[in-house]
Amino acid sequence: MTERGSYPSSNHPPLPPTPEDDWFIRLRLLRSRRVGISTFNRLLIEHGTAQNALDALPELARAAGVENYTPCPVAVIEAELKAGRTAGAILISRSAPQYPAALRDLSDAPPFLWAIGDLSVLQRPMISIVGARNASSLGTRMAKSLARDLAAEGYVIVSGLARGIDAAAHTATLDTGTVAVQAGGVDMMYPAENTELALAIPQHGLRLSEQPMGLQPVARHFPPRNRIVSGLGRATIIVEAAAKSGSLITARDALDQGREVLAVPGSPMDARASGCNLLIRDGATLIRNAADVIEALTPMVPRAPVLPMDLPHTPPPQPAHDRRTLRETATLHSQILNRLGPAPVAEDQLIRDIAATPSDVAPVLLELELDGQIERGAGGLLTRPN
Repeated sequence: MTERGSYPSSNHPPLPPTPEDDWFIRLRLLRSRRVGISTFNRLLIEHGTAQNALDALPELARAAGVENYTPCPVAVIEAELKAGRTAGAILISRSAPQYPAALRDLSDAPPFLWAIGDLSVLQRPMISIVGARNASSLGTRMAKSLARDLAAEGYVIVSGLARGIDAAAHTATLDTGTVAVQAGGVDMMYPAENTELALAIPQHGLRLSEQPMGLQPVARHFPPRNRIVSGLGRATIIVEAAAKSGSLITARDALDQGREVLAVPGSPMDARASGCNLLIRDGATLIRNAADVIEALTPMVPRAPVLPMDLPHTPPPQPAHDRRTLRETATLHSQILNRLGPAPVAEDQLIRDIAATPSDVAPVLLELELDGQIERGAGGLLTRPN
């Protein structure tokens, strides 16, 4: 019997989900105001079930100084699911068999992904190719050649559907299967000039997004998108990138995720190659063709992390406020805020800096995050908003 709200591998449509379904409640929790992935995961661990976490949100927000907090309404999720059905998209939860295994070992793995196209490509080995939007003719040809030759070796090419190098990599592999990770909703064609390409990808490949249906992308959505691009690929190839560019953010994400970073060298006189040359100087593997890529790849043993979705439903722990005095809490608030600024800081580094324990710091971080005083970026890094 098909589980209600699940997405089986057969062609039969799933039963309509209800607000009582666990993954429906999880989606409500994730879509609630000021709940990012790190907060989502922490709430599930601390409260045992998604319903318990959802019920606790207003009180947690009140403790953080946010009055009249309301979790994401049922109607909002119902509208998102209806929009997904209209667009022919499928919602994949992290516990579903179709969820890409390459993302499961990420600390900030998306709890849900919207997908349009052929889900089977997610089960094949993948390599990511990214680069400059204002790509040169030579860079575009290089991206197409790499993508086409790697596809012939059985790899699915992943990129971000941007103009330039991304579009070239997707175009070269339309017939063999390519994955386009979108910064906005999976039903949003961005940039507009790539609309025809975006519509062609699902015939043999897949469009993918962690964002809600109908969301128009803005600048802050692209860095989180990049960590999915790098996370899906066994390696990330950079073809033309300026010294300060989104492609180098993707390269950094790949390194943080334990992936291989490969770069195509370029002329020192061309600013579009400066980022690639810097990567090579700092240890990235120089590549000239697909044969170099395959030679550079080393066996990677997949890990089997414990995910919040797989945790037993244990009773929630006692609230942190019961274990700390108000004075201690206020001191931690001040210490954390004094240590954070625009530059991202890892949570474990912050804990070492203020000489506190993770169990004391975690609930204070949650309060500050819900209050909007701190933000979590890709990889769970902490910053203070400007």
